[in-house]
Amino acid sequence: MDAFIQQIPKAELHVHVEGTLEPELMLALSRRNGVALPYASVEQIRAAYEFDNLQSFLDLYYAGMAVLRTSQDFHDLTLAYLQRSAAQGTRHVEMFFDPQAHTERGVPLEVVMDGIESGLDAGRDQHGISSMLILCFLRHLSAESAMEILEHARPHRDRIAAVGLDSSELGHPPSKFQKVFDRARDMGLPSVAHAGEEGPAAYITEALDLLRVARVDHGVRCLDDDALVARLVESRMPLTVCPMSNVKLRVFDTMDDHNLRAMLERGLCVTINSDDPAYFGGYAADNLAAAQRALDLSRAQVIELTRNSFEASFLGASDKARLLAELDGWVAAQPAD
Repeated sequence: MDAFIQQIPKAELHVHVEGTLEPELMLALSRRNGVALPYASVEQIRAAYEFDNLQSFLDLYYAGMAVLRTSQDFHDLTLAYLQRSAAQGTRHVEMFFDPQAHTERGVPLEVVMDGIESGLDAGRDQHGISSMLILCFLRHLSAESAMEILEHARPHRDRIAAVGLDSSELGHPPSKFQKVFDRARDMGLPSVAHAGEEGPAAYITEALDLLRVARVDHGVRCLDDDALVARLVESRMPLTVCPMSNVKLRVFDTMDDHNLRAMLERGLCVTINSDDPAYFGGYAADNLAAAQRALDLSRAQVIELTRNSFEASFLGASDKARLLAELDGWVAAQPAD
């Protein structure tokens, strides 16, 4: 089953480009840009990847970003992720980036976007991976700060597929950013939002009602509210679940405790993603394989999860149909066992 999972065509809809910064590249960029790090080796960096909760991860995550300074840095970061993803059967990526985390330390938005976009272009040329870029607002910052970065990004509207909401969830409900998401919608941008990871199921409801999201990122707390589950099933609202992240950040104690299988059995439109793979130990196929083993997911459920990933994307109808046909053809060619 592991080989089947590694190779099956899939899309990744929940990955933060900053969270793909592997220790080897972090050290290389620190030397290239003359940025001091509190770690002398890859081993020391990896040893720091033990987290008590989301905030303990974010503290290290934002510190690691200090090495990202130039468009070439963002290009190298993006292309390195796509190279790893291509080896795991990824055909399409919708990538988050956090512009406020860079502009606040003096890196212009245009530098960030130019580097990521050139990396995505190279990934398309070299690996055949299609891609879209999602601008995320940092919810631990003010709504005014989010509005400012949205307006700053307005001239780049054609380079952005959607807006999102990430960072520290507890104490920062989606309602805090309703006006920002209203403005983004006026610009013709669809939206997604992290909700129901550490925060309660009520945050998912707020994301739906107030932000009018097209996808919910994480959403694992939805099972705490039966009425919400029924609503999500009826609307076929996609949930971009990240199993290894959830375990690493203590949302669930072990993979055996994860509610992914229960979500599938309730009829929810779940997809599997890596979130911040450099920090959590695995890319999209690794997450799917870990969940399959721990939760005894069937071949049919694995196929369902990958089908969901294409259907839940922001791709147009013809591109979705093409990728779904590729998936169906690939599956039909595999031995039944």
